[in-house]
Amino acid sequence: MLLHTRTTPAERRRALRARLAEPRLLVMPGALNPLSARLIQDTGYEAAYLSGAVLAADLGLPDIGLTTSAEIAARAQQTTRVTDLPVLVDADTGFGEPMNAARTVQLMEDAGLAGLHLEDQVNPKRCGHLDGKSVVPRAEMIRRLRAAADARRDPDFLLMARTDARAVEGLDAAIDRAKAYVDAGADAIFPEALADEAEFAAFRAAVPVPLLANMTEFGKSPLLTTTVLQNLGYDIALYPVTLLRLAMRAAEDGLRTLAADGTQESLLPLMQTRSRLYRLLGYQEYTDFDSAVHDTTLPPGT
Repeated sequence: MLLHTRTTPAERRRALRARLAEPRLLVMPGALNPLSARLIQDTGYEAAYLSGAVLAADLGLPDIGLTTSAEIAARAQQTTRVTDLPVLVDADTGFGEPMNAARTVQLMEDAGLAGLHLEDQVNPKRCGHLDGKSVVPRAEMIRRLRAAADARRDPDFLLMARTDARAVEGLDAAIDRAKAYVDAGADAIFPEALADEAEFAAFRAAVPVPLLANMTEFGKSPLLTTTVLQNLGYDIALYPVTLLRLAMRAAEDGLRTLAADGTQESLLPLMQTRSRLYRLLGYQEYTDFDSAVHDTTLPPGT
């Protein structure tokens, strides 16, 4: 078969909800492009993520709210076309007022995603692990979430609320916000930039819905192992920028080696081979499909 998803968005949304109902940690790597989403599936993961920071960086932009909902939805649709995995997307603040958040939900539904998260930062936002963040009043975020929940056409589309309040108002306030966000319609909570394992545990003890642990590198949170997160009772371990950082470091090292050596010969052992790339892209399936179409003989009289 050609390389495209064999499942419907509705099936993927139900699959994500069913998976989150299991008492097992869901490890969710962030894709950096559609091909890497296919690789995430091919290497055995059960879900993928699209990071706003990665999508901005892919356009050569910092993660400060410069991308638009239409740009994110277009990239998301390109990704969901090639993977059977449920994909969760970073929808920033909803890209504007509550009405914008409502439209964002429908754009992301149309893009084939399994869910999104909205955050309580002011618009435009900042990277969640930088200093100087600001959050909107709790009532404003509640309006944002209620608008998003009301806009859903598929009740299985996952609406996750992210709170950045820990770094601004403290842990207790962040927990209180999370509880209010659940009451406003959030299906799951993403507490951003928790400081240590004890804070992750406190959030788990206080909030009864699925929780996401952001294990981004070089940030404010410790890089807890999947075993620790499982024991803490977390539902999702997120690795939003890992693949981008690996790929960009490898690309930079390769460019410097090529400039210094005048050949890429020493880099060959580090490269994905042509045959592996072709298997990932399904070259043989495309060839078989093309041959079957080309060799088809129509019966007489048609």
